[in-house]
Amino acid sequence: MLIGTRCGAWWNDAVLHLRIISPVDRSAQVERLLADDVAVTHVVVFPGAARDPAGDLITCDVAREGASTLLERLRGLGLERDGSIMLESVDVSLSHSADRAERRAPGFGVDAVVWEQIEQATAEESRLSAAFFVFMAVATVIAGIGVLLDQPILIVGAMVVGPEFGPLAALCVGLVRRRASLSRRGVAALAVGFPVGMTVTVLATWLLDAAGLVGRDMLLADRPLTSFIWQPDALSWLVGFLAGIAGMLSLTSAKAGTLVGVLISVTTVPAAANAAVALAYGVTDEAAGSAVQLFVNLAAIVVAGVLTLLVQRVAWRRR
Repeated sequence: MLIGTRCGAWWNDAVLHLRIISPVDRSAQVERLLADDVAVTHVVVFPGAARDPAGDLITCDVAREGASTLLERLRGLGLERDGSIMLESVDVSLSHSADRAERRAPGFGVDAVVWEQIEQATAEESRLSAAFFVFMAVATVIAGIGVLLDQPILIVGAMVVGPEFGPLAALCVGLVRRRASLSRRGVAALAVGFPVGMTVTVLATWLLDAAGLVGRDMLLADRPLTSFIWQPDALSWLVGFLAGIAGMLSLTSAKAGTLVGVLISVTTVPAAANAAVALAYGVTDEAAGSAVQLFVNLAAIVVAGVLTLLVQRVAWRRR
């Protein structure tokens, strides 16, 4: 259920499970807070059960639409510093009490934004790990081959593999939540990931050319199905903007579509691959056009993502 997997909704549960370790001197406050929250149910207290850190173990379930507010209040008690707060998704909940909590909580769980969950997920997906670099390189090489063969099916395959949605989401969330470290991590992943993928694609293009599998004439030939990749226009910005909206909604909503990550990649990985192939063959005008396409789409995605998150935050606070 991570961003880079492209498989199904990330958080499709109406009820979330909280496991809290509270210092003994604050347990009474935690219990009152939980008792007063209409979105909370199934409260269980184990006095003195926790050993590391020491304290009382308190568990409960909370309707998704009330989770972020509850987490903010718990953090206000210093539990993340002196104890522990853990949040888990509940796959199946058969409980009238849980149903009642969902009805009482304001808004709809499918529209709720659990900011802490989003921050942690995007931070994980923007790590400069070996897997991230491999996925980026593989996606860009596949897209590069698709460009030379003028085969949209290969472009789609590259879009499925591309992992760049994680860093883009981290950048947007970091800007909205004012988490400088999260924004820096997203920028670093993009700034390193794309050049690595493009460099590998240039080398792969040279190797395939030496093996006689591809050639410069394939790049210069008429490519009606993929030529749009290196010819940016007003629609390029629009597609990137719409992709950013869809991406952020899929990140925050409990009802995400299965192909949102592919939609994000349609505006990024193919452009990077086309630029790399054009550089490999010294076709500078096409490389420049592809680079412009890439930067336009990245900017549009970030602007749309930030605006979507801001609108969601304002709307949810009013609700």
